[in-house]
Amino acid sequence: MRDENSEPTDVDLNAQIVDGVFDLARVGATDELGEMIDAGVPLDIRNGRGDTLLIVAAYQQHGDTVAELLRRGADASVVNGMGQTAIACAVFRGNEEILRALLDAGANPALGTPTGVQIADQFGMPRMREVIESYGA
Repeated sequence: MRDENSEPTDVDLNAQIVDGVFDLARVGATDELGEMIDAGVPLDIRNGRGDTLLIVAAYQQHGDTVAELLRRGADASVVNGMGQTAIACAVFRGNEEILRALLDAGANPALGTPTGVQIADQFGMPRMREVIESYGA
């Protein structure tokens, strides 16, 4: 346990940086997030839940941030610690634009538990299923 008057450790500072970077993805601060990546933050960094910046941005429906992360080469097929993918987030939120961007980037719609198609079926979202199937999945 750290004394409140002591200097933060490298671990504390790293955790604060990671939290701050994920906050940028959460609020859709695309330019600032890009600056952090340019400064050395790994594009596919994961938080304690196994989320990537792409998963967070997709769930929060920040299409510009998703597009920028994909343009930079973010892995569109990461599965977090709860079995969720960016595709699952886009489907769950009913965001066809983000879903198409992920599929265009090569995201694998068969990954995750549940998969994007399973989520579409579970929540009665036939259009989301159609979009996934139109990509040959």
